Amino acid sequence: MEFQAMSDNYSTPDQMVEAYNEVTSDLAFAQTHYPNSPITNYLNDLALGLHHNLYRNKRTSWSSFVRFWTHDIPLCVYQSRKALLLSLLIFVTTIIVGIVSTYGDPEFPRLILGDAYIDMTLENIDNGEPMAVYGGDSQLLSFLGITVNNVMVSFMIFVMGIFTSIGTGYYLMNNGVMVGAFVTFFIQRGLFVDSILAIMLHGTLELSAIVIAGGAGITMGNGWLFPGTYSRMRSFLIAARRGVKVLISTVPLFIVAGFIEGFFTRYTHAGDLLRLFVILISLVFIIFYYVLLPIKRHREEGHGA
Repeated sequence: MEFQAMSDNYSTPDQMVEAYNEVTSDLAFAQTHYPNSPITNYLNDLALGLHHNLYRNKRTSWSSFVRFWTHDIPLCVYQSRKALLLSLLIFVTTIIVGIVSTYGDPEFPRLILGDAYIDMTLENIDNGEPMAVYGGDSQLLSFLGITVNNVMVSFMIFVMGIFTSIGTGYYLMNNGVMVGAFVTFFIQRGLFVDSILAIMLHGTLELSAIVIAGGAGITMGNGWLFPGTYSRMRSFLIAARRGVKVLISTVPLFIVAGFIEGFFTRYTHAGDLLRLFVILISLVFIIFYYVLLPIKRHREEGHGA
């Protein structure tokens, strides 16, 4: 049947739904202007067939959930790969700016991080506990506060894409400069290894998630700036939908990063090998889920290399 052949051309539920919406839109037009035309009957049969096929093949909630995380999101990540790469380049470049600025002006971290934070950290360094800032609150409150704050930051970075991708880029630059100044502040005091192990214990996931949220925002912003053959609004909606899926993927990263920071980063005397192991595991996951798996899913869709 025609609808079955048409359905076979779409490999994801989203694509099939889009095809159904296009057919029903054409059907509405035909029913209005050509109610007795054979083409109207044809479109009606096609719409009914697609509707039946969609619901007949409807997956269980669990299988849909698994597919969303293992197929839909990786495909959206692949489609957003240029925006994600741009986000990474902006973030890394501005980290370097923060590093160079701090070396050029030792007071630069005060401008970025604030006098209160710098004075507190200097006091902690004098007391032999340079990373004591991570052990201030209770573990549970620290975990909840950090996670909520990080999710809000990523959401803000993404939402700024509504005002074109330039808004997202601005927030990425702010965060990058802050990270560069923060790390260099410790390096200048001979605390490179201690600071990197403490910061990247949770920061591998946290900073990666910020870059990914930035890529999601740039994706949405570019949909408005570069509509291509679509209308500007349709291009924006398609890009926003893709960006939202990429953004959703960062929530578990922030939760795990918040858990690590709230419950483990505070133990700055933990073995270096253990902390390095957690950092490497986090990095391997990021590379697998956001680089290797998207490429694999793209090839499985029949698009080749």
